[in-house]
Amino acid sequence: MRTKIVLLSLLITFAGLGSMQAYAQQDEDVRGSFLTTRPKASTNTAKPASTPRPSRRRPKAATSSDPATHTTASTTGSAGSTAATRKASPQRLGLGLTLFMRDSNGLAVRTDPSRTFHKGERVRVLIETNADGYLYVFNTTDAGPPVMIYPDPELEEAGNYIQGHVPWEIPSSAAAEERLRWFTFDQNSGTEKLYFVFTREPLPAVPIEDDLIAYCREHRGKCPWGPAADVWAQIKKELDEPVKIAKADKIGGSQTAPEHQAATRGIGLNRDDPEPSLIMLTASTNKNMLVAILDLIHKSEM
Repeated sequence: MRTKIVLLSLLITFAGLGSMQAYAQQDEDVRGSFLTTRPKASTNTAKPASTPRPSRRRPKAATSSDPATHTTASTTGSAGSTAATRKASPQRLGLGLTLFMRDSNGLAVRTDPSRTFHKGERVRVLIETNADGYLYVFNTTDAGPPVMIYPDPELEEAGNYIQGHVPWEIPSSAAAEERLRWFTFDQNSGTEKLYFVFTREPLPAVPIEDDLIAYCREHRGKCPWGPAADVWAQIKKELDEPVKIAKADKIGGSQTAPEHQAATRGIGLNRDDPEPSLIMLTASTNKNMLVAILDLIHKSEM
């Protein structure tokens, strides 16, 4: 990749998904399946003024790896309701993405995924899953070798654990410096791809947390880490699996206060909060991995 800051341009071309019109017919099913696992809004429960951001490291307590029972564990709601959710019926893995662009006032605004981006423009992605699991982001440039850009040994202690319906920004608006809060496009045009990989359990042979930190410390110049050919082949093989999608048409609106609060404080979204611009679900409940590929187009001139 030309620069670590230049990662994203536009959403979204899916490999092997066929006509968008065909998938539009299943929008309501996909949207409903994803959003109904959010907790219901409570009119008498205010969101806390300050909540520690959740750790991105694996929970110390053992959790079920059975895809039939591993479901959402939201930070919103009682412990009893969370326990009940884990015993719920099988669910498909779901991943929601919303692309935001920085406007002239510095606000995050929902952006049309089909637009082309240019030098100086800034974007970030808000990610929401429907279950607890692990998020990986790989990048290729002009069909070159893949590198893992998330988890990152310099961020969140190299953790990549994500809770269901607790959104996560890449990059984070909570970063100390403005330059670290957005992906900023430079003058270099190019074609890149981002692979979002969401799994129920950590990927074998892919270092995270202390293993990733140690690797990058001992192999200076070889990070971002790159997967072996067999590991990468297994990830790409998942692109052949059927995936259902739903796409929202709402663009141009600013990020809401609940969305910002949820992303920066680690608070679960509820059903009254805005839905992701794009939602993807595995077609089967027994899948343990969901892979979404984004084609990234960046042109230097207007």
